[in-house]
Amino acid sequence: MILIVGGAGYIGSHINKELNKRGYETVVFDNLSYGHEDFVKWGNFEQGDLGNIDDLWQVFRKYPIDAVMHFAAFTYVGESVENPQKYYLNNVRNTLNLLQVMLEFDVKKFVFSSTCATYGNPVEIPITENHPQNPINPYGKGKLMVETVLDDYSRAYGFKYAALRYFNAAGADPEGEIGEMHEPETHLIPLILDAASGKREDIKIFGTDYDTPDGTCIRDYIHVTDLADAHIKALEYLKNGGKSDFFNLGNGNGFSVKEVIETAHEITGKNIKAVEDDRRPGDPPVLVGSSDKARKILKWEPKYADLSKIIETAWNWHKKL
Repeated sequence: MILIVGGAGYIGSHINKELNKRGYETVVFDNLSYGHEDFVKWGNFEQGDLGNIDDLWQVFRKYPIDAVMHFAAFTYVGESVENPQKYYLNNVRNTLNLLQVMLEFDVKKFVFSSTCATYGNPVEIPITENHPQNPINPYGKGKLMVETVLDDYSRAYGFKYAALRYFNAAGADPEGEIGEMHEPETHLIPLILDAASGKREDIKIFGTDYDTPDGTCIRDYIHVTDLADAHIKALEYLKNGGKSDFFNLGNGNGFSVKEVIETAHEITGKNIKAVEDDRRPGDPPVLVGSSDKARKILKWEPKYADLSKIIETAWNWHKKL
């Protein structure tokens, strides 16, 4: 039985679907602060909060859990700067609660949703796992704190973990059963699709004078189903005796803001009004990751690396909302 903490959210729900397709039994644990109960279409569902140890004890007593996947983090970078306490309490303290109960029940396999935000401003592109980790906001700092804790637990308790540092998750379930639905929405592709569908008037381009081919920022987008596949491969790697480790998950290709808007126009057939605006502080010109390590060790191979396919699945979901 796999426990998926935060499994009613965007990424966790796609992983829950993939696990069940592959014959795993799952239980989703989520407080529904950002998740959606109707996304839990597979496995078992237990509503509870990581801040309440009793909720965790109940789940671990009820189910024969042998591994945990953890997605129950707050992820808004700007909010983490404005309200760091919210992020450190949930993303760090509550993760310690989860690890405590795992050890009490002798569950020692853990797949952790980390982030490329642990690297901070890039000093080399593509970013590899050996890149310095100098996060520049509380969100990234909290994720790095958990990675440090996991390393110590691995050494002290025989705990096995895979920390997956991913870049920009995008797209939706190709079968259209679940997808991306945030409130507020801050991700570029769904915001562009909101402009395409008339839900918003325009899409803002923050900076057009970067040192990139078209002057706009370049980012690495990875399809959420490919992310799900990587998590399952990481779990199976640990189950087969793999050592604790960390892996970048990225497409390996970067796409500029203008490229994403143009591709969305081609997919949707809609006019998308783009408004040029000033740069945002802290936005590096290029963020692209190397996932060579995951490809080599986990035998991971993204199937939806094409930007048009990523946007097509997102648009199919978007039209259902």
